[in-house]
Amino acid sequence: MEIKELQSVFGYEIDLRDLLIDSVAHNASIGFVLPIENSEADDYWLGVEADLREGGRKLYVAFDQEQLVGAVQLSLCSKSNGTHRGEVEKLIVKTSHRGQGIAKQLMSLIESESPLLGVSLLVLDTRKGDIASFLYRNLGYQEVGEIPLFARNPNGELESTIYFYKQLALS
Repeated sequence: MEIKELQSVFGYEIDLRDLLIDSVAHNASIGFVLPIENSEADDYWLGVEADLREGGRKLYVAFDQEQLVGAVQLSLCSKSNGTHRGEVEKLIVKTSHRGQGIAKQLMSLIESESPLLGVSLLVLDTRKGDIASFLYRNLGYQEVGEIPLFARNPNGELESTIYFYKQLALS
């Protein structure tokens, strides 16, 4: 397994689109409602590309052989009073590769890279009861609280979200 940062989505558009669609089709609550079209996923990744170019986002991916099988993003805060914090977004692993520790490896890379960017506080949210919430707790993230009926799941039903944070030591 190779985990690395991508500087651009170009050259990986189809793999990233397929990863996103696979995850939503298998009930990942990552901001999309079924049915999700190729064009919707493509538009999302083009937006990520713009953020990467502007320096407001980092994209880390996992490869199994030559196949892209996972991704996670770090959104950097541009406000002058928040440059020490980042938001972990869209931790997704291809259904066929779940349970192999890929999500943990992606999170480990974010946690090791963040201090190099001056980021000492990571925040994130996930659907209440989602398997990701157990991962985050196991990685030392602290639960802050719950917001009921926060977002629609892939089937369009409203569900609660849980917010987490983790303090990191700066290098």
